[in-house]
Amino acid sequence: MVKVSPFLWFDSEAEAAAEFYVSLFDNSRITSISRYPAGSPFPEGTAFGISFELDGLEVQSMNAGPGFPFTEAISFFVRAERQDEIDELWQKLTADGGEESRCGWLKDRFGLSWKIVPPILGELLADPDPARAGRVMQAMLGMAKIEIAGLLAAAEAG
Repeated sequence: MVKVSPFLWFDSEAEAAAEFYVSLFDNSRITSISRYPAGSPFPEGTAFGISFELDGLEVQSMNAGPGFPFTEAISFFVRAERQDEIDELWQKLTADGGEESRCGWLKDRFGLSWKIVPPILGELLADPDPARAGRVMQAMLGMAKIEIAGLLAAAEAG
């Protein structure tokens, strides 16, 4: 049994976030929801704790008020093999108020950061030819969403 899993503190949208996240990935589901009782800090019946799985990764979350907003210091890393996978996740995660960042990072509408990366990026950056790896690095630094074709073109230019 895995004893360590991410824990996400939401202001009040943990249930909506969990439903959204499990809709994005195969092998994902909400596993439990506890709710606030009468007389608690949130209206009775509001989700308190939510456990869910994202592609088999156990995640815990809760609604606990605005005390601790997300920062870019923590993000979910997603390996996407193909450009169409990158494009689809990027579109869905940035929709409805999400925002693009740089080098494959974005924030979703709940403020959580994600990094969407094809494995080929790591392979190209580890190229034994430093000039080739450097061109790939420069190409990546100029991207918001990672574009595989652009990385490969940068690797071959020169």
